[in-house]
Amino acid sequence: MNSIQLALVDKYLIFFYLATILIVGFSFSRHERDNTDNFLLAGRRLSLPAFTATLVSTWYGGILGIGEFTYFYGLLNWVTQALPYYLFAVLFALFIAPKVRESRLYTIPDQLYQHYGKATGLIGSIFIFFLVSPASHLLMLSILFSAIFGIPFWIAVLASIIFSTIYVFWGGFKSVVKTDIIQFVLMFSGFLILVISLITQYGGFSFLQQNLPVTHLQLKGGQSTQYVVVWFFIALWTFVDPGFYQRCYAARSPKVARRGILISVGFWIIFDFLTTISGLYARAIFKNIPGLMAFPQLGAATLPPLLSGMFFIALLATIMSTLDSNSFLAAVTFGRDIVWRFRKNTDINRATQLGLIVSILFSVLVLSLVPSVVKIWYLIGTLFIPALLLPLISIFIPFLKLSRLFTLISMISSFIVTTGWLFIGIVQSNLTDLKFPGNIQPFFIGLGLSVILYGSGLFKNILYRKHGKAPD
Repeated sequence: MNSIQLALVDKYLIFFYLATILIVGFSFSRHERDNTDNFLLAGRRLSLPAFTATLVSTWYGGILGIGEFTYFYGLLNWVTQALPYYLFAVLFALFIAPKVRESRLYTIPDQLYQHYGKATGLIGSIFIFFLVSPASHLLMLSILFSAIFGIPFWIAVLASIIFSTIYVFWGGFKSVVKTDIIQFVLMFSGFLILVISLITQYGGFSFLQQNLPVTHLQLKGGQSTQYVVVWFFIALWTFVDPGFYQRCYAARSPKVARRGILISVGFWIIFDFLTTISGLYARAIFKNIPGLMAFPQLGAATLPPLLSGMFFIALLATIMSTLDSNSFLAAVTFGRDIVWRFRKNTDINRATQLGLIVSILFSVLVLSLVPSVVKIWYLIGTLFIPALLLPLISIFIPFLKLSRLFTLISMISSFIVTTGWLFIGIVQSNLTDLKFPGNIQPFFIGLGLSVILYGSGLFKNILYRKHGKAPD
């Protein structure tokens, strides 16, 4: 594990930040467990500033992965990890967010239970639990703690759990929101400091032109068009992301939900500019470092004491704001959408607390088996997004909605073929360098099957209507 040499003042500053997050997180936990709406959705009273701050900060937790992507591929990072997400977030804001808020439900599985029945709701709950696993963010935070403080990795894992999730156990979603507001300010401040310092020390665009590979300043980064298109499809994750739904449910009104997402896109554009510029400087300055450590090494090498500490706090804030949110989302999914649904006498809040413990244990297991941020993202997104995408979108577009049985068959079939195709790739190659028949990714196999099934179901419904019969 690469260690980072920081001045003592920087470490003291980081300790002060961690202590502040714990204090703020616990300070809003006193009465939250007494009320389900308060514990799960902060009383459904999120104002526009709070909504925006918590959504911006939690949607951007993979900061070390962004540094790695930019270090190796340059502007391709913006094209694949930023641009498609803006597009889909705007569509979500305009067409889905107000409807989510008006439904006054609690979770994505609530939508599935209500519209498609118990079996589909349960399957969807299991898929969502895996989808929001905080494993990748726990891994990133542990790597960062280990590098900053020079502690063994598994001690860093324990520290990561304590400083990013323990207050959520008591304070629920309100603790997440209040700490996210602080994290929002810190993540922007730290990267702004870094970018200004880099331009001051090394110069502007001319320095990058002279010291970067030519492909780093090309939008496709030297990769194929097909590679770029794959990432655009992966960005469909936006439509099945529980964090979007949770914040829409918690918004004060449908208008707040819609406007909050649109404003968030503006902040993401600014933050993506800062992180992309930083990643390009990392590649221009350091020719051969581990990509995952691009941002940490850049900050440690180019910033003086105190400013360096502020930048590392920005890295921690970016990761922790997503780690606590995803941990809580997984906890709600396990506690409310699985346990409570089948044991109605269970206290929802206590079941959610149990779910938090389960989600953390599961994340530790995942990062033990797959100790790679990018591979965790790939596996989770590939397996579960194709199965969830159309059933969930069709809830808000009545024309696309199919029968309960057909929807259940679509979800299960899509997951099975995606898993099978992935297994073929692992058998033919290995998890480090997956190769698939025809070079077709499992994501497209699963999504393609789902589209075919939905297309046939819609065609059948059209024929039924044409002959005056009720669709199945």
